[in-house]
Amino acid sequence: MDRDEAREIKLQLADFARDLAERAGTDATASAAGAPGEESVAVRAARAVRAPTLALGLAPREGGGYGIAVRYRLGVPAARSIARRVASEAGPVVDVRRTGRIRPLARTGGTGPRPPVVTAQAAGETGRVRPLRPGVSIAHVDVTAGTLGAFVLVGDVLHALSNFHVLAGSPRAKVGDAVVQPGPADGGRAPADQVGTLAATVPLAPGRTATVDAAIALLDDPDVDLDYPVGRITTTAVALGGEVVGKIGRTTAVTAGRVTAIELDDVVVGYGEGLGALRFDDQIEVEGTGSGPFSRGGDSGSLVYREDGVALGLLFAGSETGGENGTGLTYVNPIDTVLAALDARLAV
Repeated sequence: MDRDEAREIKLQLADFARDLAERAGTDATASAAGAPGEESVAVRAARAVRAPTLALGLAPREGGGYGIAVRYRLGVPAARSIARRVASEAGPVVDVRRTGRIRPLARTGGTGPRPPVVTAQAAGETGRVRPLRPGVSIAHVDVTAGTLGAFVLVGDVLHALSNFHVLAGSPRAKVGDAVVQPGPADGGRAPADQVGTLAATVPLAPGRTATVDAAIALLDDPDVDLDYPVGRITTTAVALGGEVVGKIGRTTAVTAGRVTAIELDDVVVGYGEGLGALRFDDQIEVEGTGSGPFSRGGDSGSLVYREDGVALGLLFAGSETGGENGTGLTYVNPIDTVLAALDARLAV
């Protein structure tokens, strides 16, 4: 089917899936709710994960066209049976995958995000690097470590781009907070390793559906290296599905993958204490094409690009299972949405 037809069917299936999930979860949430009009934090979190139970998007098909991408998570009651019922409604053009829990790929505090791989086991750049370049360890002074994804211009002023959960870490972070390279998990400390300050974020908040996990840091020194393994990246594009992509990150360095789904809605990501489980719409899914994962903890903030050096998205989260090789799936914010939210453009 073509893209417009697939989108229409996805919307219909989303309503069907929500109805099934809410009916399946009525007894459990009602029994924990307590007095009328009162709902505990635990119950609200359960509702966020339970309804919707599925993420739905568009899956590219060999030879052209799209099917429906159905993604369900382990640990959610009735998820498998709901996925099966939704898949049967979608017909033969459906791609069903189990993802397990999806979490940001850098520790921000609490127990939600996946911690970065320890420095000694990381394949990427965890040391002090000057001039700064894409793919190196970076973070807010109170976060562990993530990845410097790209350099962007706001007006004519150079900034570093990464995730909210890398450069801010929590809603308590303030503009002007120190950003260090390498990140604290890799030995970075302020003021000796400070490379800039938090300049702007796209806020994340409990109960609000998000589209991006993004922030920028104003750099102290504008002398940077703009090159990636594929050369300089100066343009962006909308992911269509099926693209061969790459990234360079703090933990797994240079990896290759393939876009397996686009326009995924209701992707539930566990941020732990403070933010809880957040829902993201219009996300890109990538699976690794080698023997290992496309990303691991600490790769958050990496820029995901096509083989020809065109940027597609900003990496922010990953699942514990799934993908052709079983090493997990990676989730990516569309890069144009990220840049628009921050009123930024790629540095050239």
